[in-house]
Amino acid sequence: MKFKLNKILNAFGNTPSLEPTHDDNYIKDIIKSIDEEAFAVSEQNVLFAKVSELGGYYYVITIVVGRFKIKTKNGGNLSIEGKKFNLILNSDMDEFESNHSSVSNSFITRIDFQIEKEDVSKFDKKSITSLKLSAKKQEVIFTTL
Repeated sequence: MKFKLNKILNAFGNTPSLEPTHDDNYIKDIIKSIDEEAFAVSEQNVLFAKVSELGGYYYVITIVVGRFKIKTKNGGNLSIEGKKFNLILNSDMDEFESNHSSVSNSFITRIDFQIEKEDVSKFDKKSITSLKLSAKKQEVIFTTL
């Protein structure tokens, strides 16, 4: 699976705007506006994700586009529930924050999570039933597409 952060960021502006408003077709509009395949969705967010390897270490790179807005210095985790497994991945960095997009009235948040080499094969849409992103007393539950 391949996606580029720049494509997602370019699809949305990064300049501040008014507070977001609710729209029934919000999730569909996000998915249509980005030329990448979404990994999972929640009620107000779209998750783009892929596994990457750097210097023998493996990471799940996630980009959340939607209403999720955060600024933290305490990191977060991603709980993955599969058909025959459960994983909890910790964020690679303790500090991360959302960037506001004026084009879509949404926020863009990139969070990288550490994953063990033996767990990489489990990170597959077909075997994952749900994902829960937890950070700074916020939780977002995603279901795979």
